[in-house]
Amino acid sequence: MNEINLDENILTLKNVSFGYTYHLPVIDGITLDIPKGSFIGLLGPRGSGKSTLLKLIVGIYKPWDGKIKFHRFSNKKNKHSNIIGYSPQVESIEWDFPITVREFVSMGVWNQSGFFPWLNKTSRIEIDHLLHELGIGDYPNRQIKELSGGEQKRVFLARALIHNPEILVLDEPTSGLDKTNKDNFLQILRDLNWKGMTIIITTHDIDGVAKKLPWIVCLNKSIISQGKPDSTLSENVLYRTYDLK
Repeated sequence: MNEINLDENILTLKNVSFGYTYHLPVIDGITLDIPKGSFIGLLGPRGSGKSTLLKLIVGIYKPWDGKIKFHRFSNKKNKHSNIIGYSPQVESIEWDFPITVREFVSMGVWNQSGFFPWLNKTSRIEIDHLLHELGIGDYPNRQIKELSGGEQKRVFLARALIHNPEILVLDEPTSGLDKTNKDNFLQILRDLNWKGMTIIITTHDIDGVAKKLPWIVCLNKSIISQGKPDSTLSENVLYRTYDLK
């Protein structure tokens, strides 16, 4: 797994604040460096601003104050290359319309497909290869709503990866998984990180996820602490992060 190099940041946040109601910030004064090739977990309780911070990073929201700056390092010539791949929480999606696994993953490259959003042969081959690498190669024509939670999370991951991003941003990617599926999913992310991909995930799972990551940012509206799990996840920091008395 890649070591964090504090001298080479791929993403920088400086004094970032944002909220949904005027004068009530959900994120307040966040300053954070994301080194190239790092694997970072944002840890905090529900409502602490983790998901909001991800949406600011991917550009869904614009900060009230502060700056978010990307530093590009890639020399990739793949036409589908993009700086960021994002997957929201699977649980936030309403599956009230039929869509196959391949169709869902293809949504990640529709903006490169020109006027017509259907797949060409090359894109179909790329998608099927990626599904195979993620262990769901037999499911391209299955309805996504028929899959298990763990399988759906891999499909979401495939959609985020299909355009070959430099930064992978995942919101609660292991929530709802049992220990075996959680460990398997984390291993997929470790392998991607080992190949050089920068990864940012959110979690509220201390033992099952946070303690297994190389770098943790404890967040509750503002940054409480950050560092390696063995030094960051102290009783004092967790009490402050989770507002425990």
